[in-house]
Amino acid sequence: MKFSGSYVALVTPFNQDGSVNFDRLKELVAWHLEQGTDGIVALGTTGESSTMSHEEDDEVAACIIEAVNGRIPVICGAGSNSTQTQLEKSRRYHAMGADGLLLITPYYNKANDEGMYRHFATVADQIDTPVILYNVPGRTGCSISPACCARLAAHPNIAGIKEASGNISYTAKIARLVGEDFCLFSGNDDMIVPVLSLGGCGVISVFANICPKECHELVASWFAGDAARAREMQLRYLELINALFCEVNPIPIKEAMNQLGMGVGGYRLPLCEISESGRQTVRRALEVLR
Repeated sequence: MKFSGSYVALVTPFNQDGSVNFDRLKELVAWHLEQGTDGIVALGTTGESSTMSHEEDDEVAACIIEAVNGRIPVICGAGSNSTQTQLEKSRRYHAMGADGLLLITPYYNKANDEGMYRHFATVADQIDTPVILYNVPGRTGCSISPACCARLAAHPNIAGIKEASGNISYTAKIARLVGEDFCLFSGNDDMIVPVLSLGGCGVISVFANICPKECHELVASWFAGDAARAREMQLRYLELINALFCEVNPIPIKEAMNQLGMGVGGYRLPLCEISESGRQTVRRALEVLR
């Protein structure tokens, strides 16, 4: 499957008691389908999977896959710093019918290039659901080297990468080394157009949680040949995008959604409510939507 477009890194809504709000989750999926979101990424960083049990992860994945019902692709975050755990989760999401698997670099453990390669290839060798690599060194403390990425891209079941280093020079090196069939997703909302200009296929977006139609339009404009429109939208929403990262993700995006009346609830520790200054930063930035 060739992935492309605006994929939302979907939040996981919680009830007041901290449990997963599955009714609201289904409503969010329905809204994204209406608004033109091209795909959903479940259980990523924004989905707070790292604070949830494996059983909750499975329930969230199953809920989203069932609610989408094949209308757009669903990529499930199955990553772990334990390669074996990552393989076990990948098997479960493959069985559920996920269209793709988002696999993260081995945080804390780290790895040399050979270990990094095997961490991803172990899953890609055994499961035929397409794999999307997830490179986010600011969260994990390790990165996929360009040479290792090129090697992984040659694997027939590794379909692309969510590149969230924030380093456009690194992204350019990746773009130069991989083939045209390898999907290069921007993992940074403030760099959508720059990554598209390097041959990117789209974005896995936090911003799309509140502006799915706009994020879809930005990417679609680029692919329609209207680079000026895509650039204008990138710059128009830049202040809002920056505000959504004024504190660690997903704290500001959930705050923004709650301010907009979307009722996604709170957080799981060690994540907690936003600071008052952060709340005001988000509130001011949301004025662009009014």
